[in-house]
Amino acid sequence: MQRKLLIIGGAEDKDGGCSILNGFLDLAGTDPRIAVVSAASQDSEEVGFNYYDLFRDLGVGNVEVLELTCRKHAQSARSAELIASSQGIFFTGGDQLRLTSLLCGTTVHEALFDAMGRGAVIAGTSAGASAMSSTMIVGGLDEVEPQRGAVSLAAGLGFLSEAVIDQHFAQRGRIGRLLMAVAQSPHLLGIGIDENTALCVENDAARILGSGAVTILDGRGLDYVNVSELAPSEPLALTDIRLHILPQGYKFDLAARRPIFNCR
Repeated sequence: MQRKLLIIGGAEDKDGGCSILNGFLDLAGTDPRIAVVSAASQDSEEVGFNYYDLFRDLGVGNVEVLELTCRKHAQSARSAELIASSQGIFFTGGDQLRLTSLLCGTTVHEALFDAMGRGAVIAGTSAGASAMSSTMIVGGLDEVEPQRGAVSLAAGLGFLSEAVIDQHFAQRGRIGRLLMAVAQSPHLLGIGIDENTALCVENDAARILGSGAVTILDGRGLDYVNVSELAPSEPLALTDIRLHILPQGYKFDLAARRPIFNCR
C-alpha cells in the first residue's frame, strides 16, 4: 500500500524552527492545499483555527479547516471533496475515540484512504497520532508497571496496519501500557512516540524526526506471556520481547520489523 504518514507524539514545536510541521509541509509538496481536521477536540473550532494560523504563518497559501462535529458532516460530499483535493491532511489532538466515532466507516474515511493511495500525506499529533493505527489505545494508566488494567484498546482509522501507537510517551511514563497492549495482541508492533518527535512513514520505511525518541516493541517472538491469567492489578510476565529505541536520523523497516543501518 502506498502511504505517507507523519505520526507525531504531541507537543510539537510551534514557536521555534517548527521542524516537524515543516517536515509535514515538505512531504505535502510544492504549494500544497492543507486540510486541518480538529474533530478530536471538543474545542474543535478554536483548535482548528490555531493550526490554520500556524500553517499560514509557515507560508501555506491554501489551508482549510474541515468541519466535522457530527457523522452527518463526515458523510457529506463537500467534506470528501476537500480531502480529495488536499495534498496534506493534518489531524490535531484531543480524544482519539471521539475522532474515530465520528469518522470510521464514513465517506470522509474512504476519501482519506483514497488520498493516501494517490500520494497525499496524512499527519496526526497526540490523539491524531494514536488514531492512525489499526488498533488504538483509548485510555490507560501512566507510570505503572504493565498490568491487566493498564490499557484500553479500540479500532483505529487503520492507516498503519498491525500496529498500536502511544504518544507523549517518555514524558508520561507510558511504556507499561504499551507493553500490555502488545502482550494482549503480540502481532501488533508497539510504537511509543515522545513529545516533539515524529515517525515519518513512506510505504514501509520509517524515519525519526524531532528532539526525542521512538520506542518500538516487537512481540512476535514472545516465548511466554501470562496476560490471560492476570487479576486486574497483577503485574505482567513476558519473555523475549524485542525493544528498539530510535532518536532522530534513525530508520526502521516496518515490514521486516528491524532498524535500517547504513554500515560501511
